[in-house]
Amino acid sequence: MKNFRYNAIFRPEPEGGFTVLVPSLPGCISYGKNLEEAKKMIKDAIELYLKSLQAHKEPIPNDDQGFMATVDVNPPRLINAKLKYA
Repeated sequence: MKNFRYNAIFRPEPEGGFTVLVPSLPGCISYGKNLEEAKKMIKDAIELYLKSLQAHKEPIPNDDQGFMATVDVNPPRLINAKLKYA
């Protein structure tokens, strides 16, 4: 399996929860009711996005800096995760 790393932006929403964006994957957006759910949901969204790129024989981008995001809440938290994709 090849490791792909992506930067993700976790944006807190006024009504609660977090919207998550992956700048390197245009249109790859997800939402979670809390940070843990948002992290799981964006990992799922990234996997589906990459499967679609592969099915259409399109290049798969990769962020060299890793899958990290600061969350704009008090206090700020750092999220780290790795995604493996075959």
